[in-house]
Amino acid sequence: MICPACRNPMIVVEYQQIELDYCVVCSGVWFDAGELELMLERLALEEKPSFPETEAGGKKRKCPICGRRMKQSLAGKSPEVVVDVCPAGHGLWFDGGEVVQLLPQYAATACGEGSPGRVLSFLGETFQASGEAGGGKP
Repeated sequence: MICPACRNPMIVVEYQQIELDYCVVCSGVWFDAGELELMLERLALEEKPSFPETEAGGKKRKCPICGRRMKQSLAGKSPEVVVDVCPAGHGLWFDGGEVVQLLPQYAATACGEGSPGRVLSFLGETFQASGEAGGGKP
């Protein structure tokens, strides 16, 4: 898959049947629709996150699957993160560091040493470098 931000090839990162496409250049992460749902199941979230559309004004990305221009949406509460959502429902794009910004918010709902805790730990360790590198939209 080609990165929608920097147009470089992405690698697949897999953990317990969750496959994420990760860009080693800009540290962005693509969640296919099914992958996001699987992760949310593993986190056992009581409240599923919504992604209301916003007019953030940043560069519009194209879906790496269908090529359609993605909508910018808000994720999380404090801080809110602008993510790119495929209008055809193929998935979501998180720029470098955005997954790490959202993890503490979801960890409050899914803490512990069970499966949700392991998934959060894996995601935090996998994408920690992107949060420290100060990724973001190029």
